[in-house]
Amino acid sequence: MGERGRDHDAEIASLRLGIELGMTVIDTAEMYGDGGAEELVGEVIAGQRDRVFLVSKVYPHNAGAKSAISACERSLKRLATDRLDLYLLHWRGRIPLAETVGAFERLRRDGKIVRWGVSNFDVDDIEELMAIPEGKQCAANQVLYHLGERAIEWRLAALCREHRIALMAYSPVGQGDLLRSRKLQAIAREASATPAQLALAWLIKRRVIAIPKASTASHVRDNRKAADVTLSAHIQTALSAAFPPPAHAKPLAVI
Repeated sequence: MGERGRDHDAEIASLRLGIELGMTVIDTAEMYGDGGAEELVGEVIAGQRDRVFLVSKVYPHNAGAKSAISACERSLKRLATDRLDLYLLHWRGRIPLAETVGAFERLRRDGKIVRWGVSNFDVDDIEELMAIPEGKQCAANQVLYHLGERAIEWRLAALCREHRIALMAYSPVGQGDLLRSRKLQAIAREASATPAQLALAWLIKRRVIAIPKASTASHVRDNRKAADVTLSAHIQTALSAAFPPPAHAKPLAVI
């Protein structure tokens, strides 16, 4: 969002509708639209900041002791707020992890962020993070996770939960590819849901925070209905048969 002026009004309306419907986690990043997405979100949350849980992310090359502070302050300015509820390292770069953690902890102590976390961290990354004295303050790991991409279930998901790290699923419908699956379409019909609603409901059932993009009002309303989808034991079994969990360790998929 925030990349094309002609989409501005529709994007604003969709975000506001999402808040009204109770979908109050808003995920953005300094990378999206070169800051344009943050500016758009800032416009949406003006006057209703306390209704939303606001998440943004820092570029790896901006995640240093001083640069992370500056990057966060720029994000806060674009978002027109005094704090982020969650600030994530977008992915790992060359800056030492301990240095980034130190910067995040400074931001937390200064009240500019409430919590911090990571994104695209695999098992080895989480283990390294947990070995850092303040690494256990990590609140979330945002990863690629959906019915068609279940690699995190081999070990990563359990490791995160062991350390009380919440899982956030980006691209929860597989950038649309998953929705073209005939298997998913058939199971969705049986569940009286759309394929997207079923894919989102499956994640919600697993206590994962799903963050689908929705830039139109109709898309937002469709996503909201996922919370009302009932996943019977039969439907869950059918989904696992059609989209089986990993049989061996695989590297974390990233897009």
